[in-house]
Amino acid sequence: MASPVYAEKAAFDRMARIVLKFGGTSVADVDRMRRAAAFIKREADAGHSVAVAVSAMAGETNRLVALCADAGPPDPALDVRNVEYDAVVASGEQVTSGLVALILQKLGYRARSWQGWQAPVRTDGAHGKARILDIPAEILGEAIDTGEIAVVAGFQGIAPGDRISTLGRGGSDTTAVALAAALGAERCDIYTDVDGVYTTDPRISKQARRLDKVSYEEMLEMASLGAKVLQTRSVELAMAHKVRVRVLSSFGDPGRASPGTVICDEDEIVEKQIVSAVTLSKDEAKISLMGVPDEPGRASMIFGLLADAGVNIDMIVQSPSRQSGANLSFTMADSELPRAVETLTLAKPKIGYDQMLTDHNIVKVSVVGVGMRSHTGVASTMFKALAEKAINIQNISTSEIKISVLIAAEYGELAVRALHQAYGLDRSAGAA
Repeated sequence: MASPVYAEKAAFDRMARIVLKFGGTSVADVDRMRRAAAFIKREADAGHSVAVAVSAMAGETNRLVALCADAGPPDPALDVRNVEYDAVVASGEQVTSGLVALILQKLGYRARSWQGWQAPVRTDGAHGKARILDIPAEILGEAIDTGEIAVVAGFQGIAPGDRISTLGRGGSDTTAVALAAALGAERCDIYTDVDGVYTTDPRISKQARRLDKVSYEEMLEMASLGAKVLQTRSVELAMAHKVRVRVLSSFGDPGRASPGTVICDEDEIVEKQIVSAVTLSKDEAKISLMGVPDEPGRASMIFGLLADAGVNIDMIVQSPSRQSGANLSFTMADSELPRAVETLTLAKPKIGYDQMLTDHNIVKVSVVGVGMRSHTGVASTMFKALAEKAINIQNISTSEIKISVLIAAEYGELAVRALHQAYGLDRSAGAA
């Protein structure tokens, strides 16, 4: 039998273990790596047992993926994400981990690089999008407790058959949180190009404010709704294992402590905002099937076919057709639209719909907040704010702590700013 998914957290007679993670922009070149090393040095000098997870240098993974596409099968319909794809693409993190370790050694620290298979980060066999099954962290834990700084290559692991596997885009975040869970770390610091999680994208609204704390549930919704700060799987993992995550900027002064944003349990947040953030997702596409036979099992057939094709469906709306049957509209990631269209076109005789329409010109705007559980009027505030800007809502979906609407793409940023103000998230409102 395989060992438990993650080692149980235990009390250790040592200084606190922490995990630091540096993304691609934070290790974009050797100078940026030296800056990252200054942050690592600060934690090591404080007496912490330190493990570091690193991404490939900015742009390197894209370059390696392009090489695989060039060398792989000419038919674009064939998936090149196999074991050799992983062997190539994982090399970006291998280079970074070695360079950061060399820089730390030059600074006088005992440091070494660890590849995914050395840690080891054990994964399933889904190459290109593997999931972590287990990290037996005894050897790695003993190493950092002796004062060694372990620089672990993120984004990668070892699959059955002792082949290198990769975790998919954003996988280094997942590596860092998984290491923190396995090591029983006090916290996991994610260093990136922003100094925390904001109420909305500061590039859209200059009134955006940095949040001191965000609950796991809120961050999970925000990550899945377009916020690019953390990868969704890493947040799921942090929530499951109660790993405290802190988002910080690697572009700040290493000599000055930055508060960043702490991702934590909801119980740690004393004053809960009704709405904590407004997000915008541009990677959206919609399919509308017109004249679908209105009978039991038809929707099950449609979404079963799409699931088998690997298409992840988000919003769904069904309404009666003026002619006959029903009209069924649903959304997905824009990148999945061609596969969905092909699947439904081939299955048209079986499904029996009259017409299929597609739309790329849409975005999803969402409001998120754990305070929504205990407050009324959140939806009416949203719809009123959008109506005042003459923004038409196409689809609506809700959960316990979020409301999402689908609107025309040209109104996306206007909608974000209007909602940010309507819920009192602007800087002026926060300072009042």
